[in-house]
Amino acid sequence: MDEVRIFSMEPFIDVRNVRKIYRMGQEKVVALNDVTISIPRGEILCLIGTSGSGKSTFLNMLAGLEKPTKGEIYIGGIPIHKLNEEKVTLFRQKNIGFIFQAYHLLPMLTALENISLPLVFRGEDKKKRNPMAKKVMDAVGLAGYEKRKPNQMSGGQQQRVGIARALVGNPKLIFADEPTGNLDTATSKEVLKLMTDMVRKHNQTLIIVTHDHSIANYADRVVTLEDGSILHIEEQRRI
Repeated sequence: MDEVRIFSMEPFIDVRNVRKIYRMGQEKVVALNDVTISIPRGEILCLIGTSGSGKSTFLNMLAGLEKPTKGEIYIGGIPIHKLNEEKVTLFRQKNIGFIFQAYHLLPMLTALENISLPLVFRGEDKKKRNPMAKKVMDAVGLAGYEKRKPNQMSGGQQQRVGIARALVGNPKLIFADEPTGNLDTATSKEVLKLMTDMVRKHNQTLIIVTHDHSIANYADRVVTLEDGSILHIEEQRRI
């Protein structure tokens, strides 16, 4: 029997009437048009849309990388849309992990050093951060790869490093932007299962941005964006 997942009724992420307009000369481009959604803690949400649908802009809004033209964004009750650059940077360091399509590993660093980077930015001592990085590295199946550099690893192994790096600081929120875009089908399934299993275990909130509808099978809800608006929201079976 499938285990039913219970979510808090209080929204962890609360997006209210968010609109984003870019100006290109005399032209206005509406990237997000009155987007409203609440996301509970521990939910895995898949954000689907074609290129230009607004999904990357939406992710940037949630991460505080861009400010909305209009509307409000709260994460854990904190008004992200009101924070200045310094405060929103500190918020990201403490609360958010990122997983990227192109891995974004530093080629001169070992796997262990790449995974440790978020802890370096947080000012953790090396004696503390290396055991933390080693623990999460073992958890993603990379025991023994500590001294490998990115060019000595497969794409799937590099993405495991990326997942470990996102999780090492135990963030409350994780963003995965096309996390399997550079992987083959078999490796994609392996990476997605690993990623979703780990965030479910620690009750972390995961938002996956993709154009691949097969990834929706790993989410609790699927939000489809079109022309900057939410087209529909589909509840998935929560397991």
